[in-house]
Amino acid sequence: MNRKLIFAIAILCAMAHLAAAQYGTFSKEERILYTKKNPYDRFQDGRPRVPDDILQRMKDVSIEEAWSVLKSNGYHFQFAGGWNNVHPERVLVGRAVTAAFMPKRPDIEETTNELGKQDKRIGAQNSWVIDTLVENDVIVVDLFGKVKDGTFAGDNLSTSIYAKTKTGMVIDGGVRDLDGIFEIPHFSIFIRGVDPTAIADVTLMGINIPIRIGEATVMPGDVVLGRREGIIFIPPHLAEKVVVSSEDVRERDQFGHQRLREGKYTPGQIDRQWSPEIEDDFNQWKKEKNK
Repeated sequence: MNRKLIFAIAILCAMAHLAAAQYGTFSKEERILYTKKNPYDRFQDGRPRVPDDILQRMKDVSIEEAWSVLKSNGYHFQFAGGWNNVHPERVLVGRAVTAAFMPKRPDIEETTNELGKQDKRIGAQNSWVIDTLVENDVIVVDLFGKVKDGTFAGDNLSTSIYAKTKTGMVIDGGVRDLDGIFEIPHFSIFIRGVDPTAIADVTLMGINIPIRIGEATVMPGDVVLGRREGIIFIPPHLAEKVVVSSEDVRERDQFGHQRLREGKYTPGQIDRQWSPEIEDDFNQWKKEKNK
């Protein structure tokens, strides 16, 4: 094979790679590489797909229970707090679809819009992210804390997000039309603030790329768990470990409370590391309970 042909093939491969890219530089192959511990299926773009049954069980997990498992496995920066949690009584669970915006710069904005045309995107850049959503996704948007002119969604786009996902949204930025958003049933909303302005002077830099939310590193496909305390982002390979650990804690609490009511053990025996005898009693109790 002569040098000219080799060079031509290399150029074609590079062009094919660019044509498949979405705004940011994170390719499908890189998405798979950086989430290589994922034990589950994947979406077409390589994003991990944690099973629905694990997501359902995750709804009963507390932030502290999830944090304990992540911390013990070396994941120290997965929690983000300080939110305006519009419905604190609701629990948010789903698979992260990430997006990152940056302050507008004309040359980058021009390139992003050109790539959007190649992908046949319609509407403003914030709607491009929404177009990718499916059921049980949670849109997680890095808008670098911008609220004025940083309102990712109003009531129309929020309605579309809920219709597609049946979950909620995490916006490290603002929203508008809060009265309308508030009325969307079963829709969990974590935002930094509210402003009547529309989104402006920002450019979409990537969909399903690594982002930072507060102190947390968020990868596409992470399990999002949002409760009153804030939001924790759980890597797919630890999702089942988190729910199993939480279920064990709840069973132990149930057993302990029952034995305390029965007067079989003292609070001092239950509220510490259990003796082998209590562990044996617990395991027998669990077998009887699960028959």
